[in-house]
Amino acid sequence: MKTSDGRFGYEAAGDPARTSLVFLHGIGGAARAWRGQLNFFGDRYRAMAWDMPGYGGSAPLPAVSIAALADALADFLRQVGAKKPILVGHSIGGMIVQELLVKEPGIAGAVVLAQTSPAFGKPDGDWQKSFLEARLGPLDRGETMVSLAPTLVKELVGDDPDETGMKLARDCMASVPEATYRATMLALMGFDQRAALKNIAVPTLVLSGSRDKNAPAPMMAKMATYIPSAKYVELEGVGHLVNLERPGAFNAALDRFLKAHVAATQVTA
Repeated sequence: MKTSDGRFGYEAAGDPARTSLVFLHGIGGAARAWRGQLNFFGDRYRAMAWDMPGYGGSAPLPAVSIAALADALADFLRQVGAKKPILVGHSIGGMIVQELLVKEPGIAGAVVLAQTSPAFGKPDGDWQKSFLEARLGPLDRGETMVSLAPTLVKELVGDDPDETGMKLARDCMASVPEATYRATMLALMGFDQRAALKNIAVPTLVLSGSRDKNAPAPMMAKMATYIPSAKYVELEGVGHLVNLERPGAFNAALDRFLKAHVAATQVTA
């Protein structure tokens, strides 16, 4: 599907009159990476997944930053009529959610911060330099997203990932335009919303994988302690691509959160 202005491509399932449940993919993803979740939750929610700007059916931004992506998300939500949506942000998608909540604290009814971080650090840090070199260096040396996709995905996942999910992960990664991948990677640099965690005032699920090297579980557990309304869940053996590695476990964790926290909030609202 496309928004009326043609800027955003997205996939959706479910009755438009129901509460919006919006899924936001990571740097190597796409809207279609969430099809398992759209199918699972579409009978109870208006389940939607966007293509982040520059991905799939969405137009690229003139300049990519987390702030610009958060503004784009706000535009997208307004265009699809998602009022008080539940936002499920994976990896950079979770950073975009954090940024949006700073700008518009009341925009969401609840949030899920999945395998993400409240800060990425300075571009000149040793860890940050090695992170970028591992991901952009091969492209500088002539590799392509298609040739890199199998290796990139393999390095992201944990134990015994679902093979159907891995095929989809590789396909999504291979389809990311190189310019988009580079620009979005660089947009991570300098991101820091640690001071804003205490201001997140909606039900929040902080979800990690025990084998995730990009968003390590101990860091995410600490992150959750700063969010007043957070529930922390760690999935054993899972790497960085939880909804594709272990779709059943991811859907179950999200389902429990929605039933326990969001339903209670809606009753008291």
